[in-house]
Amino acid sequence: MSISIFFDPVEEYLLDEVRDLYAVRHQITINTGMPFPEWTDADLAVIGLTEERGTLNNFGATGAAEAVRREWYKLKKGRGRYRIVDLGNLRNGRNRAETLHRLREVCSTLLQHNVLVMLIGGTHDLQLGAYQAYEDLNRRITVFNVDSHVDLEADEAVFGASRTHLHDLFAHQPNYLFNFIHAGHQTYFIDDQMLSTLEKLHFDLLRLGALREDMMETEPYIREADMFSFDLSAIRQRDAPGNANAAAFGLTAEEACQLCWYAGMSNHLSLAGFYEYNPELDAEDQTAHVVAVMLWYLVEGFYHRKPERDFRNGQFVRYTVPTPSSSQELTFYKSKLSDRWWLEVPRPHDPGSVYYVPCSYRDYDDACKGMMPDRWLNTQARLI
Repeated sequence: MSISIFFDPVEEYLLDEVRDLYAVRHQITINTGMPFPEWTDADLAVIGLTEERGTLNNFGATGAAEAVRREWYKLKKGRGRYRIVDLGNLRNGRNRAETLHRLREVCSTLLQHNVLVMLIGGTHDLQLGAYQAYEDLNRRITVFNVDSHVDLEADEAVFGASRTHLHDLFAHQPNYLFNFIHAGHQTYFIDDQMLSTLEKLHFDLLRLGALREDMMETEPYIREADMFSFDLSAIRQRDAPGNANAAAFGLTAEEACQLCWYAGMSNHLSLAGFYEYNPELDAEDQTAHVVAVMLWYLVEGFYHRKPERDFRNGQFVRYTVPTPSSSQELTFYKSKLSDRWWLEVPRPHDPGSVYYVPCSYRDYDDACKGMMPDRWLNTQARLI
């Protein structure tokens, strides 16, 4: 089955507006109708989402993809020989569940061809369909989720699926979620019970204050992620007013772009989604421009990727640190190419096998001071 049956082409007026031959619009392949663009050799594929039946208070997100394209197409091409295809907008199903199923099928097909998927628009509950696309890959994944709230509200009738969908994601069977990293939440929006639930599952929590304290310490968490999910409510209202849940405090636009750069650089990342942008609330297309630049940085990060996979070759420096409470040693690796760090964690049920978790110099320094890194403890707990 061809995925072309699920898509509407990009509106022609968006193409006619851009005349600069060095702009993104002229450096990528765009679905303009017939024939459907060839995507199997692409590095990245853009999909517009218009489904908003999961929200109760952010109606208007249906127009997000077109508004973002208008700004993204005008930006100058960055580094690398772009092999990017814009597949157009995913056609909505008769109901929200059918849209999620279509999204799952399309994303699964692209992922199996090693095409990085970039989703633009719609509401945050659509990440459930994107997550389910990994089921056919037969491996456990890590999700890095940026949101000012934790979408674990109990009553869908009161809050809408966009604020309750994590229940379905966590309960999905078969379970192939290895780690869920929640970043950018603002504690005064969150019930303590929600955070306790995530902690009991040994998931990682990076509240807004901790994230902003040292953005470099966020990079190892993103480097671990297969899926990057961004709710625009995480950006402060002054920088991105185009969201019904935008608040006075949050990430700056620059900080959001930095996270996208890290995401693009990650050799693990295979899907990124940008949700909850509402152009009806956007003064002078300000938020559309912010999201467009976020996409630009993710693409730029992708084309700056460094192949760092074989920890046994001369590309890495190996460090061992004894632990004060046992005879066990902690093993760290530092890349000579990028100065990035990894930590070796033994697999409890597979003697001799290890898991390499991204970390930072701070983790190594803490270990040298006799402190067991939280990353090691949480990863070990998830491997059990």
